[in-house]
Amino acid sequence: MPTAAHVDTETYLRDLLSQKVLILDGAMGTMVQALKLDEEAVRGERFAGHHKDLKNFCDILCLTHAEKVTEIHRQYLAAGADIVETNSFGATSVAMEDFDLVPLVRELNLAAARCAREAVDEYNLLTPDRPRFVAGSIGPMPRSTSLSPKVEDPGYRAVTFDQVSAAYYDQVAALVEGGVDILFPETTFDTLNLKACLFAIARFFEDGGQRVPVMASVTITDAAGRTLSGQTIEAFWNSVSHFPLLSVGINCALGPEQMRSYVEELSRIAPIYISCHPNAGLPNAFGGYDQTPEDMVRSMREFVESKWVNILGGCCGTTPAYIRAFSRMVDGLAPRRPSRVEPLMRLSGQEAVTIRPDSNFTMIGERTNVTGSAKFAQLIRGGQFTQAVEVARQQVAAGATILDVNMDDALLDGPQAMTHYLNLIAAEPDIAKVPIMVDSSRWSVLEAGLKCIQGKGIVNSISLKEGEESFLHQAGLVRRYGAAVVVMAFDEQGQAVEVEDKVRICRRAYELLTERVGFPPQDIIFDPNILTVATGMEEHNNYAIYFLEALRGIKEQCPGAKTSGGVSNISFSFRGNDVVREAMHSAFLYHAIRAGLDMGIVNAGQLAVYEEVPKDLLERVEDVLFNRRPDATERLVTFAEAIKDKSGRKAAGEDLAWRDATVQERLRHALVKGIDKFVEADRQVRRGRRRRSAAAL
Repeated sequence: MPTAAHVDTETYLRDLLSQKVLILDGAMGTMVQALKLDEEAVRGERFAGHHKDLKNFCDILCLTHAEKVTEIHRQYLAAGADIVETNSFGATSVAMEDFDLVPLVRELNLAAARCAREAVDEYNLLTPDRPRFVAGSIGPMPRSTSLSPKVEDPGYRAVTFDQVSAAYYDQVAALVEGGVDILFPETTFDTLNLKACLFAIARFFEDGGQRVPVMASVTITDAAGRTLSGQTIEAFWNSVSHFPLLSVGINCALGPEQMRSYVEELSRIAPIYISCHPNAGLPNAFGGYDQTPEDMVRSMREFVESKWVNILGGCCGTTPAYIRAFSRMVDGLAPRRPSRVEPLMRLSGQEAVTIRPDSNFTMIGERTNVTGSAKFAQLIRGGQFTQAVEVARQQVAAGATILDVNMDDALLDGPQAMTHYLNLIAAEPDIAKVPIMVDSSRWSVLEAGLKCIQGKGIVNSISLKEGEESFLHQAGLVRRYGAAVVVMAFDEQGQAVEVEDKVRICRRAYELLTERVGFPPQDIIFDPNILTVATGMEEHNNYAIYFLEALRGIKEQCPGAKTSGGVSNISFSFRGNDVVREAMHSAFLYHAIRAGLDMGIVNAGQLAVYEEVPKDLLERVEDVLFNRRPDATERLVTFAEAIKDKSGRKAAGEDLAWRDATVQERLRHALVKGIDKFVEADRQVRRGRRRRSAAAL
């Protein structure tokens, strides 16, 4: 019969899940409360003199009343549960610190596993044709890596990713040693905590620990369908989809009626098995739960008949009577088949972002970058992080779908600056909704950023510059942290310039990532190096052409991968002339998108519309980009100087020249640029003109 030592436990479970809906047990806490143990009874002899109250730490019963815990497991098994969870929900060092019991982490988890193992083994002997399983319950911890407990200091964290991951590692090791069949991180309210747990589990497996199947479950905490840390259900799934889970599900906080739409959505978007264990309704005024087993069955039957779930159980307020009713309800009903999901790049901040073949060009906001924005660099160097948050807000408001954050400055502690800034913007929902691109040339800074983002972000960048061993190590960690990756066209010989080298290096990296690391192609982004043109050096004249041709080759030889680039690089020769630079960015992007560019790092607030670039300027810009004439650079330089002499650089304030156009042209400009400030006034003007025209008729 399957146990944690059984190498085919996951295969066995998958076979069972293809045949039937499995039943998870109900609430351990509800059953412990029914025992009516007072503080003295909970403590037992061993902890009689302990200096902190233990009544609210029901995990301690595995040490003081192990037989009572085992009996609770027996009752759930008798009611029809296929999977029982260990009484170890709060048995991590982070949680046990509140009770001054940290030295007991290993002992307590071993005891919890033994209690459940004993009950399950008894039933497996009695009914060998119906195996039961032990799931190691791993709770969310009382401290968050995504949320500050100090209202006055949103950048503060009471615990770090490394501390959370280390605490989970110790719990996981003890639970597996104790004989669990499954690891089950559940009741997730902060996805970054869960990512730290999954990171720990992956490290435990890699360190030689016994591999067991892993389930995971999230908690939706409000009517808007979000976790406590602000994520939607799709954003949550994108964040953890990198880990090879047996199942993903929803539990706690809500009753089945309130949970319905989220279970349906998760079933649609996740191509793995789905679990669900809701509360017995919403808590009443006394903190109790009023839904009966029959009430819950009426609601949850739809979950099964609609093929939304594979594993069904109960959370707060549920007892063996509920589990017995659920077991009878699913008897004979066909199980859900995991959904087929199109392989697309699926990112997330607090909200999900999907890059589809027909998606518009994805703008990555570049101004939160100390190497690309003098203003941002000045704010960060001066410690004005609160003001620097506004730069991110402006980029998102201007249309950035992803936010690039870079702290590569010799005057900065890069990892510390990255951590503090990402923690600050995590507290701003209008910024935190978008995915983060962690940008650095230093791995220590990239890793610091990865430990701060609860969503599925992007690492920018890694390369083969230091050889395959370093590349594979960093790529493996990027994958374990749950991010997509930008790969620069660099190898041991340096930066690729010619088309052939750009494509060759990207193809080599693609094969290493997909075949050696296990990266899905859709999570790989190649940057074939946008290099500066119009420098006065003849060998630079074809750089734009090389980039465009490389895009086509990469798309052909690296199927499913995306392409990106730092667009402002193309125009560095014209620093100080925003009019020319914006025209170059617009024209270059127009042609790059047609050649296969999926996304790019741009100033989302300063991007001209291709059709609106003056024709005389556009002609000279495209002469340079396509190297159409020997004097292309000289002509654009001369034209740029004339523009600068005539109008100077663009005003630092808002450019309202477009307000002098007709009302139709103003409305069109506002729609294209996403400017809503004047729309209502212009609409009123247009309505007034229509009414006057109608009256004249």
